[in-house]
Amino acid sequence: MKVLLINGSPRPDGCVGRALKEMEAVFAAEGVETVTMCVGNQNVRGCLACGRCGSLGKCVIPDAVNEAAAVFAEADGLVLGSPVYYAHANGGLLSFADRLFYSAPFDKRMKVGAAVVSSRRAGSTSAFDDINKYFTIAGMPVASSSYWNEVHGFTAADVEKDLEGLQTMRNLARNMTFLMKSIALGKEAFGLPEREKGAFTSFISPQ
Repeated sequence: MKVLLINGSPRPDGCVGRALKEMEAVFAAEGVETVTMCVGNQNVRGCLACGRCGSLGKCVIPDAVNEAAAVFAEADGLVLGSPVYYAHANGGLLSFADRLFYSAPFDKRMKVGAAVVSSRRAGSTSAFDDINKYFTIAGMPVASSSYWNEVHGFTAADVEKDLEGLQTMRNLARNMTFLMKSIALGKEAFGLPEREKGAFTSFISPQ
């Protein structure tokens, strides 16, 4: 089992980083390998809408997206972590996720996804919703916890005091581990579910 954890904060050891470390400790205890990447402090731009990924099999922009895609392809789970500034996931993480999910050609179905958000006070649930939409469009089961997957604080030291938030991170990692192991058994016994393709609603009138 392997999980890719993405830290979308520009501060690698900030609040999001502290939340992800709590998950990493549980994954290690459960025998799950982790790869953590901080992309919030990198120069990640939005999609160019050039369509080159369709022929290249990767994004045309040479940055952290392609590096993460190579790990994501082999992973059983993905955690996207973001700080909350204006009641949504931060712009760098959204640009990163847009391109990661669009340009990476491999089948993402049944990889387990989890959103982790950090706010000082409010806006975390709308950011949580932002991130979960990436998983649901890709056929990825979404991992939940004992509360919404969030921690609170202005600094990592504040997060240390958020005992419920840290507990939520531990329970999230345990639930992810259970889901990943259960899905692996299901894939071995039954394979992936059939996926229909071909329908594309665009409402273009016939000529």
